[in-house]
Amino acid sequence: MLEALNTQPADKILALVAQFKADPRANKIDLGVGVYKDSEGKTPIMRAVKAAEQQLWEQEQTKSYVALAGDPGFADAMIGLVLGAEFPRAGVAAAATPGGTGAVRQAFELIQMANQDAKVWVSDPTWPNHLSILKHLAMPTRQYRYFDAQTGAVNLSGMLEDLKKAKPGDIVLLHGCCHNPTGANLRLTDWEHVISLMQERGLTPMVDIAYQGFGDGLEADATATRVIAKSMPETIIAASCSKNFGIYRERTGILMVVAGNDKSIRVAQDNLAYLNRQNFSFPPDHGARLVTMVLGDKALRADWEAELESVRTGMLALRSQLSAELQRLSGSDRFGFLADHRGMFSRLGTTPEKVAQLREDHGIYMVGDSRMNIAGLNAQTIPTLAAAIIACDI
Repeated sequence: MLEALNTQPADKILALVAQFKADPRANKIDLGVGVYKDSEGKTPIMRAVKAAEQQLWEQEQTKSYVALAGDPGFADAMIGLVLGAEFPRAGVAAAATPGGTGAVRQAFELIQMANQDAKVWVSDPTWPNHLSILKHLAMPTRQYRYFDAQTGAVNLSGMLEDLKKAKPGDIVLLHGCCHNPTGANLRLTDWEHVISLMQERGLTPMVDIAYQGFGDGLEADATATRVIAKSMPETIIAASCSKNFGIYRERTGILMVVAGNDKSIRVAQDNLAYLNRQNFSFPPDHGARLVTMVLGDKALRADWEAELESVRTGMLALRSQLSAELQRLSGSDRFGFLADHRGMFSRLGTTPEKVAQLREDHGIYMVGDSRMNIAGLNAQTIPTLAAAIIACDI
């Protein structure tokens, strides 16, 4: 049987990690892997998470299963974080998942169960795993224009023009904030145009929000998702706790479904639990428990928010420094978009050949589409990166 299997293509980012580790150069820079790093190149455990973990170690009495949809307290806490305390809890079905990726996968399967003919419209570009999962599930997929490589900004007119081709019942996959891989985000006025088009066309939004708190702040980063959920009859939301709580390896995520009537919510909740049962039975609880504890304790939450804000402003400072250094070296403001982008990532908008040149000549590793992880930089490596970008005539 096994001889009938085909070798699968290697994940490009994981292959890049292996290349970086094998590179003997002392001054190499890793901008490929999508994990937050501090100025020392470490991914720290956040203070509030560590404190909650200590409390949990002392207080936890059982390792028995939680419910199929996870602990209700986790769902309540995350709905409050993403949708706001004023959003009616009764209007949201939710299930804990293994990471944000698990939430995305479950969302696609839910869509498939509800409407096999629905096309999923994704931004060009998008997080590669979106397309990989959709392909694996054999779901019909279309792309809409999103990023203008010349300006480093969102191509709103192209996005709207392409989405006008979507049919009623189709799904529009949107990044709630900190677009991955480009870092270019829609403004609130832009979101209003997108929402209006989705209303007119009878489309259903699916929001992937993986970086809340990394862009303009916890509340500001949730604004688009909240406006969409309040404006549309139905909204699907996949949220991750990996980045803003720094619990990557705990695989903590949640899938939410917002709907306007009680029957739809009951059916959605039933199907979310069903999907969990089919895929992994009961969701992991350790990370979810820590998130619930942090969000539910005033002191822990205040410390978490303060540390998260420090992470956010630190990345903004790196962006400003890199943009300024490139302007100094080039005598041009053509890299000004780097300071305007938000989140961990930015896309330089150059060719794979130039990216390869950066790697081979200067030991700078980024994904072939020129996505770079800003959090992989520090004040000392920014001049090195800027000089290499200019030397490669990007």
